[in-house]
Amino acid sequence: MAISISVVVLLLILAVVFVRNGALKLSHAVVCVLLGFYLASTNMAPTIHEGVTATANVVSSLKP
Repeated sequence: MAISISVVVLLLILAVVFVRNGALKLSHAVVCVLLGFYLASTNMAPTIHEGVTATANVVSSLKP
Protein backbone atom coordinates (compact mmCIF):
# COMPACT_ATOMS: atom_id res chain seq x y z
CA MET A 1 0.00 0.00 0.00
CA ALA A 2 2.87 2.40 0.76
CA ILE A 3 4.27 1.97 -2.75
CA SER A 4 0.91 2.64 -4.33
CA ILE A 5 0.42 5.85 -2.29
CA SER A 6 3.88 7.07 -3.36
CA VAL A 7 3.03 6.47 -7.01
CA VAL A 8 -0.27 8.32 -6.59
CA VAL A 9 1.50 11.31 -5.03
CA LEU A 10 4.16 11.32 -7.75
CA LEU A 11 1.57 11.12 -10.53
CA LEU A 12 -0.52 13.84 -8.86
CA ILE A 13 2.48 16.17 -8.75
CA LEU A 14 3.28 15.43 -12.39
CA ALA A 15 -0.34 16.03 -13.45
CA VAL A 16 -0.43 19.39 -11.63
CA VAL A 17 2.83 20.45 -13.29
CA PHE A 18 1.55 19.44 -16.72
CA VAL A 19 -1.76 21.26 -16.30
CA ARG A 20 -0.08 24.42 -14.99
CA ASN A 21 2.38 24.30 -17.88
CA GLY A 22 -0.55 24.61 -20.29
CA ALA A 23 0.79 22.20 -22.88
CA LEU A 24 -0.95 18.87 -22.41
CA LYS A 25 0.75 16.37 -24.71
CA LEU A 26 0.10 12.68 -25.24
CA SER A 27 2.63 11.73 -22.57
CA HIS A 28 0.93 14.09 -20.14
CA ALA A 29 -2.45 12.57 -20.87
CA VAL A 30 -1.01 9.09 -20.18
CA VAL A 31 0.26 10.30 -16.79
CA CYS A 32 -3.21 11.68 -15.98
CA VAL A 33 -4.85 8.39 -16.98
CA LEU A 34 -2.40 6.43 -14.83
CA LEU A 35 -3.17 8.77 -11.94
CA GLY A 36 -6.85 7.98 -12.36
CA PHE A 37 -6.24 4.24 -12.33
CA TYR A 38 -4.05 4.45 -9.24
CA LEU A 39 -6.58 6.66 -7.45
CA ALA A 40 -9.32 4.16 -8.27
CA SER A 41 -7.42 1.46 -6.40
CA THR A 42 -6.83 3.51 -3.23
CA ASN A 43 -9.06 4.09 -0.23
CA MET A 44 -9.87 7.54 -1.58
CA ALA A 45 -11.90 6.13 -4.49
CA PRO A 46 -15.29 6.04 -2.67
CA THR A 47 -14.80 9.59 -1.39
CA ILE A 48 -13.91 10.87 -4.85
CA HIS A 49 -16.91 9.06 -6.34
CA GLU A 50 -19.28 10.53 -3.75
CA GLY A 51 -17.85 14.02 -4.31
CA VAL A 52 -18.28 13.79 -8.07
CA THR A 53 -21.80 12.42 -7.67
CA ALA A 54 -22.78 15.20 -5.26
CA THR A 55 -21.34 17.84 -7.58
CA ALA A 56 -23.21 16.37 -10.54
CA ASN A 57 -26.45 16.38 -8.55
CA VAL A 58 -26.00 20.04 -7.60
CA VAL A 59 -25.22 21.05 -11.17
CA SER A 60 -28.15 19.08 -12.57
CA SER A 61 -30.56 20.68 -10.09
CA LEU A 62 -29.66 24.23 -11.18
CA LYS A 63 -32.28 25.91 -13.34
CA PRO A 64 -31.18 28.66 -15.74
